[in-house]
Amino acid sequence: MENFAENKRVAGVSPARGQDARDTNNPIRYSIVVPFYNEQDIVEKLYGRIVRVMKHVGGRFELIFINDGSRDGTAGVLERIARSDGRVVFIDLRRNFGQTTALQAGFDHARGEVVIAMDGDLQHDPYEIPLFIKKIDEGYDVASGWRVRRGDNLLLRRIPSRIANWLLAKVSGVRLHDFGTTYKAYRREVLEGVRLYGDMHRFVPAIIARLGARICEVPIKNVRRPSGKSNYGIGRTFRVAMDLITLRFVTAYLTRPMHWFGKWGLASLVGGGGILSYGLFRKVYYLVQGKTFHLFDTHGPLMMVGVLLVMAGLLFISTGLVGEMLMRIYFEASRLRTYAVRRIIRGGQQAEPTPQRVSQR
Repeated sequence: MENFAENKRVAGVSPARGQDARDTNNPIRYSIVVPFYNEQDIVEKLYGRIVRVMKHVGGRFELIFINDGSRDGTAGVLERIARSDGRVVFIDLRRNFGQTTALQAGFDHARGEVVIAMDGDLQHDPYEIPLFIKKIDEGYDVASGWRVRRGDNLLLRRIPSRIANWLLAKVSGVRLHDFGTTYKAYRREVLEGVRLYGDMHRFVPAIIARLGARICEVPIKNVRRPSGKSNYGIGRTFRVAMDLITLRFVTAYLTRPMHWFGKWGLASLVGGGGILSYGLFRKVYYLVQGKTFHLFDTHGPLMMVGVLLVMAGLLFISTGLVGEMLMRIYFEASRLRTYAVRRIIRGGQQAEPTPQRVSQR
C-alpha cells in the first residue's frame, strides 16, 4: 500500500459544505466511526490522516466522531471540525458512558454501506483502512484487525490478552487471534439489529457469526500511543471474564435458553433424585430387616445434598421456562428475526432480502 505523507495542516483537507449526506443519487459508501475520550491533542491529526486516506480510496464517506464525556477540550475540537466539514457527524454524549455505548451511538447514526470502527488515540493507523475495505470488497461481512506484533507490557497486557483471546475463541467458536481491538470493518446489514451493552463491542464478530456472517482477519500494526495516558488497563480483565459468560449464552443459547438451563436442571434432578432414591432404598431395606434406620441421622449431609440438588434442578428448569418466554417477547416486541438472509433468488433474479429488523430504526 502506498505510503501517504501526513497532512501538515488539517484545514487544507476540508471539503465544500455542499457534500451532504442527503444526496440520494450518490449514497454514502463508507462510515468511519471513532469514539474519543480526552484526546484533544491528537483529534486533528487523526482527522487529517483519515480524510487523506479516504480521498485516496474514493467513494463518498462520512466521519462519525463521538465525544464520550471527555473532561478536556476534545468536544470543542470535534465541534470545530464538524462545523467546517460537512462530512463529519459530531455526537456529543452527556457523560462518559464507555467505549461500547459510544460505538453503539456511532453505529446508530452511520449511513454508509461499510462501517469502519477504530479508536481515537492514534494507536490504529488510518493508512491501513484500505486493507479492511479490500477484504469487504472480496465478499467478507466483517474484517477484524489482528495486532500481530504488540509492543505492550508483556506481563500486564500481552499475556492476559493472549489468554483472553484464547478463551474467547473457545467460548464463541469464532477463530480470531485478536478480539480486543476496535479496529474492524463491517457490512452495514450485519450490524442491523445488533445492540451492544457492557464491554461487548469486542464480541461483535462472535455475536453476528451465529447468523452466518463471513469473518476474516487483517494484520495491523500496534502503534504506540503518541501522547496522553491509555484508558485501558489490567482492570478490564475482570469485566472481560464476566462478559465471557454472557457471550457464551448470547452466541449459543439466545434463541433456546431452555437448552442451557434445562440440561443443568436435569442433571441436578437426576443427581438429587438418585441420592434420595438411594436413601429411601436403604430405609426400606433396613425396615424389612427389622432394623432401626434414621435416614437423616445416618446420612444427613448426603440427604441434604440430594434435597438441594432437586431444588436447584427445579429452579434451573423454571428459569429456563421464564427465559423461553422472555426470548419470545423480545423477538416479537422488537420485531427482530432469529435468522439472517444473504440473498434471495426469486423468478430467476436476485431480490433484496427483507431487513432483519422489520420496523424502521
